[in-house]
Formats: sequence, structure tokens, C-alpha cells
Amino acid sequence: MAKQDKTSVMKSKWICVTGMILASMTASMKATAQDACAETPVLDSGNTAWMIMATILVMFMTIPGLALFYGGLVRQKNLLSIIMQCFVLAGVISIIWFAFGYSWVFGTGFADSGNPLSFFIGGFDKVFLYGITLDTLNPLGGNIPEILFALFQCMFAIITPALIIGAFAERVKFSGYLLFIVVWSILVYNPLAHWVWGGGWMQQLGAIDFAGGTVVHVNAGISALVMAILIGKRKNYKPSRPTVPNNIPFVFLGAGFLWMGWFGFNAGSGLAADGLAANAFLVTHISTAVALVTWMAIDWIRNRKPTIVGACTAAVAGLVAITPAAGTVDVPGAFVIGATSSVVCFFMVAVVKEKLKYDDSLDAFGVHGMGGIIGSILTGVFATRVISGEGGVQGSLYGDWQQLGIQVIATLATIAYSAVLTAVIFYVVDKTVGIRVSPREEEEGLDIYEHGEAAYN
Repeated sequence: MAKQDKTSVMKSKWICVTGMILASMTASMKATAQDACAETPVLDSGNTAWMIMATILVMFMTIPGLALFYGGLVRQKNLLSIIMQCFVLAGVISIIWFAFGYSWVFGTGFADSGNPLSFFIGGFDKVFLYGITLDTLNPLGGNIPEILFALFQCMFAIITPALIIGAFAERVKFSGYLLFIVVWSILVYNPLAHWVWGGGWMQQLGAIDFAGGTVVHVNAGISALVMAILIGKRKNYKPSRPTVPNNIPFVFLGAGFLWMGWFGFNAGSGLAADGLAANAFLVTHISTAVALVTWMAIDWIRNRKPTIVGACTAAVAGLVAITPAAGTVDVPGAFVIGATSSVVCFFMVAVVKEKLKYDDSLDAFGVHGMGGIIGSILTGVFATRVISGEGGVQGSLYGDWQQLGIQVIATLATIAYSAVLTAVIFYVVDKTVGIRVSPREEEEGLDIYEHGEAAYN
């Protein structure tokens, strides 16, 4: 009996030891597997699905959003020219972007090799998406396919030059326009995007541009002003007598599509379906709503009637201004940015343009240029760690005056670079293929002379 008890005890001890060894091995294997998973990023299907949707929304902003918005504002004889100018960019800029534009902005070949050209462009290591497979994840985060990130950024490259159309609408040759836009996208948009998002000097400086305040709106707005001045006024243009829109319902539809699409523009720029995207969505909507109501109130008081065109313009101004700040400001900041952009843009459109007598046909500078400047600078005021996170950026309102200074530097640098390069490109294109149509063509309308079609028959 004693021998059996001793044998039972020995068996129990071996079972216990064996169990402990197996448990230890299992825990070790589990930890090793967890470490391996932590070191090897895995595609996030939720983020990927959201970014596909965001890409569609940004595409929707240009066609049909901007095409309808701008197209409704011009005279009937030039409606198709605006639609064509927007539509063709979806083809031309996409080809340029995937051929070498994406590589110029987000490539790392020049930086890795110490090439001094890395100041302007990333390199040629990703031309035609070379080396990027279905399994290549975006190196900038989100655990999404890099091919999807490249496509998302392509939509930004398309809409930015499209915004400039508003400055020289109703008086440019299609051939001259096309050449100008192609060269401008290569020499102006790509370097600026690299500086801000692709690891360039503005990003290293710490400038905040969540979704394109400087890269898209300040850049396009300043270029629009330069083009409006250099190309000259429309025939019989009178600042005190604005051109009557041919189709205000188109303007409304375009503004509505822009508002909707902007949620992808801003909320998608966080590259993930998370709280930051939700906040960007929220502040984008709030800024737009506040801008709309503020502009309507000013319009009502000043002109005794709240106009639909004014309300639509206001919505765009609010969308523009919140763009650089959407990833760093909270609800109070969105309120102030929306109201401020509305007041400033209204003043530029209704007062300054009339006083200075420049013909910014559809207020590309007054809304996008000034809205972008306001948003970029106020980002340095209202950025808060409540949104940017512990150790993140914060603005002067919360004690960090340095961030405001950085925002001013980035904004001024964008203005200078865009203005100078746009002027140079204009003169080169004008001396080669020409940019402005003849007086007779302008009088008869660009739809018939440039495209052989009429909007309404």
C-alpha cells in the first residue's frame, strides 16, 4: 500500500512538471507569434475598405462636383469648356501621376542616395509603381495597400490644377490650357506635395497640412490669381457688374457634391477608419455649416437678400479653410475657422476684387487661395493635443507659438514658389502655343470654337 502511494506521488509530480513545461512552451510560442505579428504589419481590411470609399469621394469632387459648380457659374456659351477642362484632367493627370508623379512626391531613391535633387523630388524608384505589389503596404501607415494610397493621392493631384480653372474661365485656348496644366502639375504641384507630405523640408520643419491647405488650396489659389492678372480681363468685364450664372441649380449640385466628397478628402487623409477620421469628418462638417450661415447673414445684411450662389460659395470657403486643420483641431476651433474664412473670403470676393479690378472669373483666389491661407495659419492657433494626441502638435492658443510661426513660414513659402513658377510657365506656354483665345472666339463662346458642341440645343 505504501509502495503504491509512493508510485502515485511520483506520477503526480511528473505530470505536474510535464504540464508546467508544456505550458511554458505554449506561452513562449504564443509570445513569439505575437512578436512576429507585431513586427510584420498585416493588411487592415477595415482601413482598406474606408480608403477605397474615400478615394471615390475625392474623385467625385472633381467630376462631377467641380465641373458642375464652375460650369453653372459661367455663361451658357462656355459651360462645356469648363466641363471638358475638368474632365480631361482625370485622364491626363492620372497618366502623369502613375508614370512618375507618385515617385517624385513619395519616392525615397534620391534621399537614400544623398542626391541633392531630393530637395525637390523623391526620386525615380517608384516610376510606374515599380516594385510595388499587391502585398506592399503603404509605408506611411494605415496598413493599406500602397497601390490604394497612390490612387488616393492621384485624386488630389487631379483636383488641384482643376481649381485654377476658375480664374481664367471663358477666355483660354484648350491647347494652351492643357500644356500649362501639364507643366504646372509637374513643376509646381509635385515639388510642393513632396515638401509637405513626402518627407520634404516643410514636413521636416513640422508644418501641419493634414489634407492639402498649402499643397492644394494656397497653391492653386495663388496660381489662379497670377493667371488672372497675366491673361487679362474678359471682354466687356466690369467688376461692379458680375457675370450672371447660366445655371444656378448646377452650382448648387456642384457645391453639394463637393461638400459630400470633402469628407473623403479630409477624413480619408488619416489613412485609417478610426477616431481621427471621425473627428476630421466632424470638424469638416461644422466648419462648412458655420461658414454657410455666416456668409448668408452678411449677404442678407449687405444685399438685403440671401443668395444661393453666395451660400454655395460660403460652403466651399468653409471646406477649404478646415482642410489643413482637420486632423488637429476640435469643435470650437472648427467654429472659429469656419466663421473667419467666411468673413475674409466674402470681403475678398465682394470688396477687394472690385477695388483692385482683377478678373478672377469664379473667385478661385478669393475662396481657395484666401481660404487656404486662413486655414493654414489658424491651424497654428487652434491645433490641440486633445486631437493630435499626447506629444502631438498644439497651437498658440495652447501655448505653442512656435507652431504658428512654422505655419506662417510654410504658407509664405508656398505663396512665393507658386507665384513665381506659375508666372514663368505662363510666359513660356504663351510664347509657344498661346493661351488666350481671339476676341471673336471669346465673343462667340468657347463651346463652339474649341469643342464644336453646344450645351443646349
